[in-house]
Amino acid sequence: MTMRNATLRQLKVFETVARHLSFSRAAEELHLTQPAVSTQVRQLEEHAGLPLFEQLGKKIYLTPAGTEMLHYSRAIIQQFHEVDEAMGQLKGISGGKLNVAVISAGDYFFPRLLAEFTRRYTGVVLNLAVHNREETLHQLATNQTDLAVMVRPPRELDAVTEPFAPHPYVIVASPSHPLAGKRNIRMSQLASEAFVVRERGSDTWNSMEEGFAGRLTNFKIAMEIKSTETIKQAVIAGMGIAFLSAHTISLELQVGNLVVLDVEGFPVMLNWYVVHRKNKRLPPVALAFRHFLLEEGAQCIEQITRVNELIVHK
Repeated sequence: MTMRNATLRQLKVFETVARHLSFSRAAEELHLTQPAVSTQVRQLEEHAGLPLFEQLGKKIYLTPAGTEMLHYSRAIIQQFHEVDEAMGQLKGISGGKLNVAVISAGDYFFPRLLAEFTRRYTGVVLNLAVHNREETLHQLATNQTDLAVMVRPPRELDAVTEPFAPHPYVIVASPSHPLAGKRNIRMSQLASEAFVVRERGSDTWNSMEEGFAGRLTNFKIAMEIKSTETIKQAVIAGMGIAFLSAHTISLELQVGNLVVLDVEGFPVMLNWYVVHRKNKRLPPVALAFRHFLLEEGAQCIEQITRVNELIVHK
């Protein structure tokens, strides 16, 4: 057996296992069973004639041969990415594939934004990934996406970041909450309230820290949840109040399940950014979508969410 018999699939599976140092996490990412992942790695080891991983206790590690294989595997995978991009360049916009990742708060309007774009450019193939901030940055860093849409531009990547739409954050509560309907609520009045919050490190958590600006440091956390949808349901059930993107609550405001509290200093106004790696050669379809966001993104988001209309205090 020689390496000339190895397949790109085997290299991709191996690279994923090596990145996670876990067969189970690789299987989850690749949507394969763990035995299927193990088989692909074993076949690659047979081609190489050397073990690529070793197990010490419950953990696996790359062998010296595995470290070398990882270097060349990534180089080969990158070459295939570049070939795919070159073919996309030749196809132009209408036949191109748009790879875009967005943080989870964008999940509430982004599909309709993409739908508007594809109405103008028929034949575009969409690859949309919705993640938290950490995974979205990982997609950018590993060249798995052309563009990323987020609130906080990455400092850890050499990237081009451009704001294209305002992104308001508000404090929401159940309509039966004692503060619902009150005017000019002081930040200090929230110190005794229980908060249902997103996980630390998420864009929403970081935006909350910025929005409070040191004025509310000892607030009570009732629950820390990774799902915005679950946070909304907890607030509706009266389990606490929450700091959320106004773009995620338009439906609940329209039907009266949530209310926006009139807190001093709110809404906190941040921005949506479209981000790409500085050295990334964007295909025509990605360039067209970036232009669409910069020129019309703000207007489209407002039409979809009606956020300015809904968060005005009566």
